[in-house]
Amino acid sequence: MNHAADPRVELRRALERNPGDGFAWILLAEHELDHGDAVAGEAAARRALALRPGHPEALARLGRAQWMQGRRAEAVASLRAAADNAPDHPGIAVWLGHALEDTGEAEPAADAYARAHALAPDEPQIAAYLLAWRRRLCDWRDLDALAAQVREAVNRGTAAVEPFAFLSEDASAAEQLRCARLRAGEIARQTRPLPPAPARNRERLRVGFLSNGFGAHPTGLLTVALFEQLRELDSLDLHLFALNEDDGSPIRRRLHAAAHTLHDVSRQPHARIAQRIREADIDVLFDLRGWGGGGTPEVLAMRPARVQVNWLAYPGTSGAPWIDLVLADGFVLPESMTRDFSENIVRLPRCFQPSDTTRAIHAPPSRTECGLPERDHKGGGVVLCCFNNSYKLNPRSMARAFAVLRDVPGSVLWLLSGPGRADARLRAAAQAQGVDPQRLVFMPKQPHADYMARLQHADLFLDTGPYNAHTTASDALWAGCPVLTRPGETFAARVAGSLNHHLGMQAMNVDSDEAFVARAVSLARDPQALQALRAELAQRRREGGLFDMAGFARDFTDAVQRMASSPNVKE
Repeated sequence: MNHAADPRVELRRALERNPGDGFAWILLAEHELDHGDAVAGEAAARRALALRPGHPEALARLGRAQWMQGRRAEAVASLRAAADNAPDHPGIAVWLGHALEDTGEAEPAADAYARAHALAPDEPQIAAYLLAWRRRLCDWRDLDALAAQVREAVNRGTAAVEPFAFLSEDASAAEQLRCARLRAGEIARQTRPLPPAPARNRERLRVGFLSNGFGAHPTGLLTVALFEQLRELDSLDLHLFALNEDDGSPIRRRLHAAAHTLHDVSRQPHARIAQRIREADIDVLFDLRGWGGGGTPEVLAMRPARVQVNWLAYPGTSGAPWIDLVLADGFVLPESMTRDFSENIVRLPRCFQPSDTTRAIHAPPSRTECGLPERDHKGGGVVLCCFNNSYKLNPRSMARAFAVLRDVPGSVLWLLSGPGRADARLRAAAQAQGVDPQRLVFMPKQPHADYMARLQHADLFLDTGPYNAHTTASDALWAGCPVLTRPGETFAARVAGSLNHHLGMQAMNVDSDEAFVARAVSLARDPQALQALRAELAQRRREGGLFDMAGFARDFTDAVQRMASSPNVKE
């Protein structure tokens, strides 16, 4: 594959000859930002603005640089000024939407994406941004048309849309591979790999983990107990490369103690992060972000480690030539899906997803404090729940949940409160399907321990598709709430099913929407059956292997050793 020369070199030379070229400073700012150097990008954007005050392209790069440095309010101000000065520029509207998302201005962000789409209705990348944000806001207007536009572009190979957002579409594993390969191809063409790493000359393996979730984040919550067990086993040298700054959380402190070295590489240019990984002489590097937001695929594309692995955070194929392997299990990634993964596959004998099994579950507040009805002697007051992110609550999944509510009088559906007017839209959708909107109860965002305590009031978790519960399913099971799911034909649609399968509760995996509704209604109407199910879950949680992190650490170590010596690593 051809890799372009770094365009910054020629631009810097040109600016030495002609420092008054404002447009060249804008181009340099763009390339600095693309290389992850927000400080240099900001400096170039400010030079451009000094030469061309108010230039929208320069303001947009300044806003992007401020956004990358976490100065969200400044970024919004710069991008709003850029949009005011170039009201017909769809790209600036998109970046304004990104910045507004991060400042919690959910509905204005949707307006910005809608404005960009109105300006460029045939541009599928912009359609994909609007589609993803409308899913998050449970705003289902034009959903089918937008989804069709995005899927058609992926299948024709005419647009490299974000693979993470594409997981929420009713697409096949083959389409997900196509989507990921398109995005990976863009990055590969712009990235120059490091020279090949020298051969390993020591016996003990050094294992790296790259993530922006090393703290009070789902990734940190899932991995911390495993890292502690790996450190106790002491067969591997553990290096955590944190793309996020220290959040001061107990999880971050535990991660720091468990790792041999925690490298803070937050807000560093891509090349510097890659060099830090190379200097640490990492044998096997796990990408714990993939195509999710806040990741740095450009770093992985530089090939800083000998073997590079997709695991845990991105539930699908990377489609990337720089990722050699994916760590999975036989349920979440069966043989039938192997052809739709660009990576070679290493399977654990247990569920691929670890969990923090050191968590104590505290006593919950009262049902009244949680906004939940009291139970009555007739079995009323059943609490169905789904604490998945709002973008997973699509029309099909919610229609399934509403059908259960209609058939279980007195029950409620407990959901996480979403951004903007998402809650109101879901209540309107319930009313349109014959369900009293007040039977939807919304939980505001809670500290994790408080959320886990409240989970004890939930009787049954109703999963979503095609992107189902992952961390939230693990949380529910740990808190004693059974999870009902319908496994699909993609990795993202099989994670909750894998948890149930490895827990020995295969009966909670059903094969159709009709079976899903029937099983949920049957359980919710039968307090004794529901209690028996919860008792079974408690026993299997204690005695089974799903939450055995010491066993997970041994299996993980074996897998890493196979990875390091595997003849199947891609050249």
